[in-house]
Amino acid sequence: MSGEKRYPWQREDWPKWRYDLTRLADSLAAVSRSQGLLLGRLADVGMPLRGQASLAALTDDVVETSAIEGEVLNVASVRSSMARRLGVEVAATAPVDRHVEGLVDMVLDATTNAAQPLTAERLFGWHAALFPTGYSGLSRLRVAARRDDAAGPMQVVSGPIGRQRVHYQAPPANRLDREMAAFLHWLNHSHDDPALLKAGLGHLWFVTLHPFDDGNGRIARAVGDLLLVRADGSPQRFYSLSAQIQRERNAYYDVLERTQRGDLDVTEWLSWFLQTLQQAVEDAHHTLDQVLDKARFWLGAATVPMNERQIKVLTRLLDGFEGKLTTRKWATLAKCSPDTALRDITELVERGVLQRSDAGGRSTHYEVVMERWH
Repeated sequence: MSGEKRYPWQREDWPKWRYDLTRLADSLAAVSRSQGLLLGRLADVGMPLRGQASLAALTDDVVETSAIEGEVLNVASVRSSMARRLGVEVAATAPVDRHVEGLVDMVLDATTNAAQPLTAERLFGWHAALFPTGYSGLSRLRVAARRDDAAGPMQVVSGPIGRQRVHYQAPPANRLDREMAAFLHWLNHSHDDPALLKAGLGHLWFVTLHPFDDGNGRIARAVGDLLLVRADGSPQRFYSLSAQIQRERNAYYDVLERTQRGDLDVTEWLSWFLQTLQQAVEDAHHTLDQVLDKARFWLGAATVPMNERQIKVLTRLLDGFEGKLTTRKWATLAKCSPDTALRDITELVERGVLQRSDAGGRSTHYEVVMERWH
């Protein structure tokens, strides 16, 4: 490092984060307005629908916080695990592995138990939940323990071996005890920062310390979620910041790198964080629309005769089926023959539940007639 102060933790005034509150005031007000509008809509729906909206948001949170790190999870497995923990009924369940269960455990602990102090032991528990086998891929990890830098400094790098670019280097391992103690004391006891800004600062501060061998990004986002719950005053989640970060993944890494290579002025990071948070809250309106549409559909379709296969596939469609529904896909989802799939579809078309799509393409595909149930 040759004594050069390239990172915030090397500066004499570390960790005194600075920001220009006047530049952030409009964004703070906009986020608060968006949150108020969303909570106002939710106040007008019953508990079952709020539970479905929360299930959708938390499922997104688990799936997308992993997607940011390049890991693809089975959405149906995550939804099944989350629904069981929340006590929300879903029409179809899916097998769940220990890795998915661990992620769900961490996200739910961060959100439903946000009022409890965040301690080193609790963070170790989250880390153990993320890596139940003790491995990340083929690499053995120090699980539920801070990194020791035995293999060299903790660096965030990209590019092929031999031509790697160092984006960031974290504080040395021998500083982590006191660094984490200072961070956790601020998180649990300081009231100097507006609550929403504290969520952005907590996310940044944790990922800057990078205290674990792996999983730091996912845990940093869970820390941010915990602080957002404290800011909201409600443990029930209706929006997913991780999902919005995934949609803006490149911008996320760019602003994070600029911040971690700058001084302790984090106004740019907090401005980006607030804008991303506002978009996440606004997108939650679309999720709520989908929940309400699905409820109206099943209420209206209650008198339409359907077999178990038809209910199963329609449920998948309404939960956000990716791609176009064809006879072949129906047969795969329902585990039936193509002839049986075609009969199932034809019946639902005749009963006004499905319609042939006008979108064109080489094969005929179908979509739910949602406007009938409004």
